[in-house]
Amino acid sequence: MVSDPQRGQRGQRGTSGSGGGSGASDQTGPEDRKPQSDEAHSAFTPPLGVPYPPLPEDEHPTSEFALPAGLRPEAPTEQEGSAFTRPSSTTGQTPLPAPVGATAMSLAFTPPHGIPAVSLTKEAPWQDRMRTMLRMPVHERPVPERLERGDEDTGPAVPRVLDLTLRIGEILLAGGEGAEDVEAAMFGVGHAYGLERVEPTVTFTLLSISYQPSLVDDPVTASRTVRRRGVDYTRLSAVFRLVDDITSEGITLEEAYRGLAEIRRNRHPYPSWALTVASGLLSGAASMLVGGELLVFLAAALGSMLGDRLAWLASGRGLPEFYQFVVAAMPPAAVGVAFGLAHANVQASAVITGGLFALIPGRALVAGVHDGLTGYYITAAARLLEVGYLIVGIVVGVLSVLYIGLQLNPGLRRLNPEQALGAYNEPLVQITASMLLALAFCVLLQQERHTVAFATLNGGVAWVVYGALHYVAEMNPVPATAIAAGLVGLFGQLLSRYRYASALPYVTAAIGPLLPGSATYFGLLNFAQGHLPEGLTSLVQAVSLALAIAVGVNLGAEVARLFLRAPGVEEAGIGRRAAKRTRGF
Repeated sequence: MVSDPQRGQRGQRGTSGSGGGSGASDQTGPEDRKPQSDEAHSAFTPPLGVPYPPLPEDEHPTSEFALPAGLRPEAPTEQEGSAFTRPSSTTGQTPLPAPVGATAMSLAFTPPHGIPAVSLTKEAPWQDRMRTMLRMPVHERPVPERLERGDEDTGPAVPRVLDLTLRIGEILLAGGEGAEDVEAAMFGVGHAYGLERVEPTVTFTLLSISYQPSLVDDPVTASRTVRRRGVDYTRLSAVFRLVDDITSEGITLEEAYRGLAEIRRNRHPYPSWALTVASGLLSGAASMLVGGELLVFLAAALGSMLGDRLAWLASGRGLPEFYQFVVAAMPPAAVGVAFGLAHANVQASAVITGGLFALIPGRALVAGVHDGLTGYYITAAARLLEVGYLIVGIVVGVLSVLYIGLQLNPGLRRLNPEQALGAYNEPLVQITASMLLALAFCVLLQQERHTVAFATLNGGVAWVVYGALHYVAEMNPVPATAIAAGLVGLFGQLLSRYRYASALPYVTAAIGPLLPGSATYFGLLNFAQGHLPEGLTSLVQAVSLALAIAVGVNLGAEVARLFLRAPGVEEAGIGRRAAKRTRGF
């Protein structure tokens, strides 16, 4: 048996390559004939005696297309990316639809630097930009241009963005903004912070938002309930400016939270006593529209201020809004009945009509009809149901007082519809009264001071148009009211687009002179006297006038959006799609 050192020596001689090594190889076993791993040769290994080629420099072979040493490459015109990297302007969603008029041949070739995305810049108001994207399916929505910040690599946390979005939507919905504008604001805030697949949902009292990071990830959903609603258009305008800063300026999440906290901390611009005085001025100006004199103005103002104080007292005691309207409607009617019982030479009907002007919920009615016309039927039904309850409260309050007055003196001549509120056509007095009414309405709505002048002027224009059509052209009051309200909506939308703000401060107060106060009073008085057919006729006319106001305001706003298109969006053929594509089927 051969020892290990000898076997190792024979193995070395057997591989040395001389002719006399055959005998040694015969005496070795199969394991001895197997070469070691470091001695294995490849098919590309040169034969024995042929030297290895020299190794390349730095072990990095160069290509024949490489630039010579000392020559600098030219700077590319645009940063070149990988073929598997998504473009910076999109996130893997479906490409944007082609521009109108583009042919198949023009789309068959892609430019070397990519197809330019739709530019959604600050040239267009954020309402137009967000409404345009909100009507599009999720897979077709373009990504708006955002300012990239170098210190934000990962972006803000999703729950915080959703929380900020819901808080902003809560203020807008509580302030009376339409459901479409609330959803547009929520969508814009979420989209500005990188949440692309985000879907907001707005109902009358509930806000929810859902975000899905990708098609395979679970969605994240948050909701918030609107417990209380209050009218403060100053706060509403501040929230609109905050949303504009978020969607256009690219402020951070902390800055947005800080701005929202400042908006909530700000007090109302007008104290409670100023609101009471404004309520009296509104009722007094409304009584002048229907022929009231100075004494009627003072009586209507006094009754309205008493009703406002009683409503504040009921609100402080926690009574529902229905009962607040009941007690607020009683003092104006009581003052009018008192003048009638005293046989004073005062138009008692004008006093009651002026008080009704301050109570008719025109703001909620316009918002409800707007939601219905834009496809938000659940929210519209809830708003209109709220309007119905409030009107029933007004009816209960006024009818209670009128019934008591008629029981005390059935022959109240000052309350007869045939003798009350006759044909009154004094253009200068009525224009002045309409502008004063709109001014008082601005104070009640807590508007910013720089919007008061525009809204007051808009209210005067509305009455001028209505008076010219109804008194001069002898047009029916319903179409005349619709046309005047349409101009109010048109001017309000133009002013809001100019200032990148909400249209409500410029529209709501301006429709005050058009509210159907006299028709409502006639209907209630006929009911109190037992004349049901005449009462129903008057109430139907009041409802028709109210709907004409709401539809006219919405139509005027849509006309403004129809002719004033958003730059950067309409050029690409991406318009604001309708809420419903079918025609009833």
